[in-house]
Amino acid sequence: MCQDCGCSIARHDPLLKTGHSHTKDSHARHDHNLASNPQLNDKTTLSVIHKILDKNDIEAQHNRDHFEAKGITAFNLMSSPGSGKTTLLEHLHQYTDLKYAVIEGDLETSRDADRLKAKGINAYQIQTGAACHLDAFMVHSALPHIDLDPIDICFVENVGNLVCPASYDVGTHKNIVLLSVPEGDDKIEKYPVMFRRADLVLITKSDLLPHFDFSIEESRKQLQKLNPNVELMAISVKQPESLEKVVQWLNHNVGVTA
Repeated sequence: MCQDCGCSIARHDPLLKTGHSHTKDSHARHDHNLASNPQLNDKTTLSVIHKILDKNDIEAQHNRDHFEAKGITAFNLMSSPGSGKTTLLEHLHQYTDLKYAVIEGDLETSRDADRLKAKGINAYQIQTGAACHLDAFMVHSALPHIDLDPIDICFVENVGNLVCPASYDVGTHKNIVLLSVPEGDDKIEKYPVMFRRADLVLITKSDLLPHFDFSIEESRKQLQKLNPNVELMAISVKQPESLEKVVQWLNHNVGVTA
């Protein structure tokens, strides 16, 4: 949750008036201890944030129910800017028979959605304005703009950010986190919440490994400490055989809703 940047309160305070009830144990699903943050040390602010998270969780489950009614598995793609989320989605369709659509999140412009549409991929752009993550309400607003009937997968390409997106459930079933070789293998320990939530971690731009001081094994060790069940793959769109591993993982996880 955006306890540091404050975008959550700025954008979602109206949601507190929608009248939904709180979800069971919703607070426990968030990794941050809100009370420990010196910027959020008053009861009123904490109460507002907890209500925002509760309402987001309710909407997220509504999104999941909607996907499941259509037989769709949804994947949340998260990473810092420039790690290659859109590039991966541009190329993936060449290696799989799975049909997918993409809900794109960026602060401004429709460039990423336009890139995917140019490849014949069904995509819808969400422009968040000041918010540095997508939430369940934004994703729900995009669903009427996506033809869900012919697809097996809906990818939600979150806003490029290694912090806030990890704490907002958007209604997907699995989390895929990308980390590019130029970013460095130290990011896993620096941004643990994101990687702790991941079901799959993709080390992207792996063709650049000879040119950077990046260790796949060190990344694996860091991940194992945070998330022993996560899978790690090194990929590059310039190495098609590496994308086939991603397709195999997707095939194995399509239809998995827990």
